[in-house]
Amino acid sequence: MSMIRIRTRCGEHLAELDGSAASDAIWLSLPYSAYSNMLGCQIYFDSPVDAGLSGGETVFDAGDIAYWPGARALCIFFGPTPLSGEDGRPVSRYPLVKIGRVVGDCSSMEGAGDRQRITLERAF
Repeated sequence: MSMIRIRTRCGEHLAELDGSAASDAIWLSLPYSAYSNMLGCQIYFDSPVDAGLSGGETVFDAGDIAYWPGARALCIFFGPTPLSGEDGRPVSRYPLVKIGRVVGDCSSMEGAGDRQRITLERAF
């Protein structure tokens, strides 16, 4: 498994990629920066990777990182989204491909903000 560092204006978070083809493609594209979009407790942003996959999952856990094939984007879930049910698990309107998860508490990502710079880089 590969480790990455996610930098936002509210701090840094380490994340572990799962070793799938999609996560390997993301790893090879690093480092890169993009501008964030926020939807509830989800950050999503452009990815330089076109993994050529179709998504499958719509329900996630806080800390999950997923690739959004239709938008060529990465999504980081850190709490409930507008579609979340009573259990509070993040839900996506679109099927996504889970590729990893943030290590530890990621609730501070709420302060990352909309249209703010986010940077991903390899962590060794």
